[in-house]
Amino acid sequence: MRRAQKRQAEDFLKVLEEAHEGIRAAIENGNYPGALGLLEDCQQGAITLGEMIEAAEGEGCAVILLLEKYCELVYQCHEKIMQGETGNGNKVYKLLRSYLRKIESSIKNDIKERMEAVFLPYKASMWDSLESVWKAADEDPDCDAYVIPIPYYDRKSDGSFGKMHYEGDQYPEYVSVTWYGDYDIEGRKPDMIFIHNPYDNTNFVTSVHPDFYSERLKQFTEKLIYIPYFILKEVDPEDKAAVDRTAQFCICPGVFNADKVIVQSEDMRQVYIKVLAEHTKECGYTRKEWEERILGLGSPKVDKISNIKKEDLELPKEWHKIIKKPDGNHKKVVFYNTSVGALLKYDEKMLKKIKAVFKKFEKSKDEVALLWRPHPLMKATIKSMRPQLWAEYERIVEEYKEAGWGIYDDSADMDRAVVVSDMYYGDKSSIVQLYHYIGKPVMIQSDFTGI
Repeated sequence: MRRAQKRQAEDFLKVLEEAHEGIRAAIENGNYPGALGLLEDCQQGAITLGEMIEAAEGEGCAVILLLEKYCELVYQCHEKIMQGETGNGNKVYKLLRSYLRKIESSIKNDIKERMEAVFLPYKASMWDSLESVWKAADEDPDCDAYVIPIPYYDRKSDGSFGKMHYEGDQYPEYVSVTWYGDYDIEGRKPDMIFIHNPYDNTNFVTSVHPDFYSERLKQFTEKLIYIPYFILKEVDPEDKAAVDRTAQFCICPGVFNADKVIVQSEDMRQVYIKVLAEHTKECGYTRKEWEERILGLGSPKVDKISNIKKEDLELPKEWHKIIKKPDGNHKKVVFYNTSVGALLKYDEKMLKKIKAVFKKFEKSKDEVALLWRPHPLMKATIKSMRPQLWAEYERIVEEYKEAGWGIYDDSADMDRAVVVSDMYYGDKSSIVQLYHYIGKPVMIQSDFTGI
């Protein structure tokens, strides 16, 4: 039985206990119609409770038999009063309470409690920020874990919703995916909901479906848990300038609405606490509240990347053709990352930079394989916020793909690209932190007039 259901059953028992008190008082005061009404309420309450338990545990559950005996006892008490045998109110109370204690004990000891955990990723390429937590929940015999990819929209330049996307078919085969329309969050009220998108309606590029905004989700679960889809550069909590630069990641709707926020390290936890305590002090929040809500347990992204072995990767045939030399040896693979932030900052210069990078690496294609992986939201960002660059960017992508000397990777599996590559080159990004964790070299591109 679900934890929420078990608590509901316990609440039923409290109501029955209060009714027993009322029955005793009514009999002692000669209010027999009132006592009869309360006995009828007890009967109906026990039937409802039994139906709920039977639906969750099956007919053979021990507490069902006790509830049936309780109903029979309530019926007998009701009939005696109807026949004028009013009896002693305290005696009736003790008799009913004794059976209620047996039911209470059976619910506590005979019914095993189960958890229900729901994971709500939106972009499949960001699933690695939740995967290791999902695996732990899925392997727990006392937990039912559901992966429910949710739809999201591109934003138009005026901020309205554009095309809707659903990426539920892009998850690894070992992940059992539930269609979002088949799971009633409001009705089921899962014990825990995990999210990795904290922005609700505040993102200018995309938006998850409003049904899945954190502000709404928190109404339907005891624990809304937010885990960032990114890893930030580590920050000294005492470095005010660095903390201020990180603040934008801390003050998001998902952070405010979550019951728990899991961040990459203890230092990052202290940064979040410092920013949030300062930002919310006029709203009545205390530092202690944020200390309890922010947990520095590490990032699942690091768990995922650390457990992937290069020799176990299944690469597309086209990749093998580009990576392998004629003699069978492998070229050095460079992960080239172009970020949304750089695009928004440099506009046309960013596109010139990309073309200059391609020209440079094409000359070294016999020894080096370039693996270009733009940020997953690059196209949506250009369409929404830099539409004047769209035609040129699309032309660059198509020419690069048609040339065939480098790899273009817009798949959902970012970790595969990180593991197969030998080094990182490109913009500042959360991916850089992954390369630091696994000990591969990093070079940041900077001069946007050339290389």
